[in-house]
Amino acid sequence: MHGDPTEFAERVLDVVERIPPGRVMTYGDIAEFLGEGGPRQVGRVMALWGGGVPWWRVIRADGSFLPGHEQRALKHYRAEGTPLRDTRVDMRLARWTGEPAEAD
Repeated sequence: MHGDPTEFAERVLDVVERIPPGRVMTYGDIAEFLGEGGPRQVGRVMALWGGGVPWWRVIRADGSFLPGHEQRALKHYRAEGTPLRDTRVDMRLARWTGEPAEAD
């Protein structure tokens, strides 16, 4: 076991839980949103403690699926209506900035 998440890890996981269905953030987006850490630190948090949050909503900047989890992620993306382009998430349409959604 990896023990309890650090305070930084808790903040990362909180952001991941707030990403709306059908949207994604990159590892770097999350670090920038929090104003601390970097893509590698966010990736480490996700590797250790990300199983309990919507992990498929955190991806590489190029929109590629998490290696080894492509089929599971694709199932989530299709169910949530995440914009896809070939074998990647369409970052231009799916990227979330962390801002609350505008009123309908």
